[in-house]
Amino acid sequence: MVIALEKKWIWDSWYAHDGEKWHGYFLQADKSLGDPDARHMNVTQGHAVSHDLVNWEHLGTTFAPSTGPAWDDKTTWTGSVVRDDDGLWHLFYTGTSAAENALYQRVGHATSTDMHNWERVGDGLCLDLVGPAAQHYEAEHQVGFWHDRAMRDPWVMRDPNGDGWLMYFTARVPGVADPNEGGAVGFATSDDLITWELQPPVFVGGFGQLEVPQVFERNGRWYCLFCNDAMHWSAGYAASHPGPAVTGTHYLIADDPRGPWQIAPGAFLDGDMPCRRYAARIIEHDGAMFILGFEDRGKAQFVGQIMDPELVESDADGLLTVRKQEKAAE
Repeated sequence: MVIALEKKWIWDSWYAHDGEKWHGYFLQADKSLGDPDARHMNVTQGHAVSHDLVNWEHLGTTFAPSTGPAWDDKTTWTGSVVRDDDGLWHLFYTGTSAAENALYQRVGHATSTDMHNWERVGDGLCLDLVGPAAQHYEAEHQVGFWHDRAMRDPWVMRDPNGDGWLMYFTARVPGVADPNEGGAVGFATSDDLITWELQPPVFVGGFGQLEVPQVFERNGRWYCLFCNDAMHWSAGYAASHPGPAVTGTHYLIADDPRGPWQIAPGAFLDGDMPCRRYAARIIEHDGAMFILGFEDRGKAQFVGQIMDPELVESDADGLLTVRKQEKAAE
């Protein structure tokens, strides 16, 4: 398998290229916990490198929750890595605190010169659901309505239409009667990667949550990848979708990274029941697109390792399909 550890479960991952090789970052937790669900609250971030997306060298733990009381002393979850014009690397990540029982998520920021040893910028906190635009979000935990105050999985990229930077993240909006219509892709902008301004969401609806967003362009079309559980499909999306509900990865499409975005029509991009692969990313390598994500298989048979990359193709309308490879018989 691509990225696997004998004594640790691996799940959400993200990737950056340094000009010579790929760096894969991922969430990890000890299998000695026994229960795969316990991994979420006992997490660190791992790091591995590869030249071909198949053969990986593990470099060990690269980032972890703060020690002592802090806004991110409970968990440091999924994020993204980018390089600025001066060659400094920036990690944006999800943090939660023990004092809030990990129910409130915020976005953190750390930097590195070697892509492995990270130093928080200040106390690490760079974005929260506060300020004028916070009214567009479910800024307080709606106890009994949804399971958390969602602000996680930051995806940061250069603004293709300017000199600054764009951030997308998993969020929710207020005032929606059906919890599964309240999912959103949150949005923020920055001139310098340090100071961020919260903006209204770029997409709302269809699902209770759109996890692990990834925005990229291919042949003039913009895509926002996301993952979702079948139990969080809205009634409207389920009725319009051809076939039964599945868990996995799908995408939004747009002509501009600021939208308007719409859910891609047709079949879910990469879904199964039980889930085959979750929290996937699409990476361009040697001129082709590949999808990488962790092998799930459901709690009873949870695998917890990154699967081999599979080819992603686009048709004349810009719609994506995954060329799945069947597992060889053992």
